[in-house]
This record gives sequence, structure tokens and C-alpha cells, in this order.
Amino acid sequence: MRGISLAVLILPVSLIAQDHPSRRQSEPPPQSPPAAADSSPASDPTTAPAPPPAFIPQPTQTRPFVYLRPMKQPPLAALYAPVFNVSTGYSVTSLGTPSSGRVILNGVNVSFSADAGKRFGARLDLGYAQASNVLNSGRHMSTLSYLVGPVILLSNGNLLSTYFHSLVGGARVAGPLPNANGGLSIGYVRYPAWAAGGGAEYRLSPAFGLRVNIDYMHTHFYNSSQAVRGQNSLRVVNSLVYYPGARSLKRRQD
Repeated sequence: MRGISLAVLILPVSLIAQDHPSRRQSEPPPQSPPAAADSSPASDPTTAPAPPPAFIPQPTQTRPFVYLRPMKQPPLAALYAPVFNVSTGYSVTSLGTPSSGRVILNGVNVSFSADAGKRFGARLDLGYAQASNVLNSGRHMSTLSYLVGPVILLSNGNLLSTYFHSLVGGARVAGPLPNANGGLSIGYVRYPAWAAGGGAEYRLSPAFGLRVNIDYMHTHFYNSSQAVRGQNSLRVVNSLVYYPGARSLKRRQD
């Protein structure tokens, strides 16, 4: 009985062992799917593959770095606009005539001035003066002058300023003169004239001021021989000055 039972147990195992390799041999080997038709020619296994394209670095353009250093500029000087003024006043002239000595003339004076800067300016000066009963003739002597020239400011304060001016132009001098017969004749001359002098100006307010001016003036008139000769005179003018626009007193600060 034991032999039969062992045979029964061993027989299935041997059958299973014999059946397993037969199954492996009966299974066909796996086949790869047919390759798709390719029109490209087959590669030659003896040809070496083409090397990959080399990478050539391209130079890049960078914007240059520019540092702009701010320039130190000096502060701008304060602008100085031309300043105009008009004056009118009373004049006294001591006129030295070639024929009758010195004559005192009284008159008026008008001037137009412009300050082009803190130290320089220009002036137009118009004056008329006369003296009555010259040489006991019952006639008057007169001078009409028209002069123009530069002005130099010697000092330029808030209230008080001083100046020097040099003026050139012409003058008309008329009046009686002695003649060769012992009588009197009446004559006049228009001749070049000039004046040089200076003065001071005091500010009463932003709009008004006082000016005192002293000039040496050179004009011409006849002598006793009725020849034109130069004559020297000293003129003093006291004027009231008007500043259009009522300027500020600070304009005269240096």
C-alpha cells in the first residue's frame, strides 16, 4: 500500500515537470512588428556619424556706462536793468566874456540820465540862462547849451551818490558887445561847447531826489574886435530829480 501511494504522489509531479519544457518549446518566438517603409536610403554602418554643429558664441553689445558729473556753475550775477531819471532845476552861471568881463546869468536846466550799470551811465543836458541889462545897454545876454556824454559814478549808496561827467555838444551865445566905434553891437554865435564837472545826488524818497551839480563850461563869443574867441564859465545847478517807476532804494546797493 505504501508503494502504491508513493507512486500516486510522484507520478503527477513528474508529469508536470515533463509538460513545462514542452510548452516552452511550442511557443513561437516573439517577432518584432514590420518596419515602416522608409524612403531614405539605409545608412552605411561604415560611415562615421556627422559631428554636431559647433556653438559659436556671438559678441553681445552692451551700452557703455557713462557717468555725467554735474558741473559746478558759479552763481549768476544779479541782472542790472538800465535806470532812467529826469531832473529839472535852477542854474547860476558866471560867464567870462572876451569883451565885457564876467557876467552872471540865471536860468533853468533839464537833464535826462540813464544808469547803464552800477558805475556807468549817460546824460543829456539842456540849459538856458540869461542876464539882463548887460553893459548898461538895456539888452540881455543869453546862452543855450545842448550837451551829452558819459557819467561815472564815484560812489553809489542807498541814499547818497556822487558822480563825474564829461559832456560835449554845442551852445548858442547871444548879447551886446562893444564895437570899434565905441558903441555897442548885438551878435550871437553857434559854436561847439563842452563841460566837465560832477556833483552829488541825495534820495528823498523812492521817487524823488535832490542833485547839486558844478561844471566848468567852455563856450565862444565875440571880442571887441568882433572875432570869435573862447570863453570860460562856471555853472552851478540845483535840481529836483524824478525816478520814473518809483525805484526801490535797494538798487544802489553794491
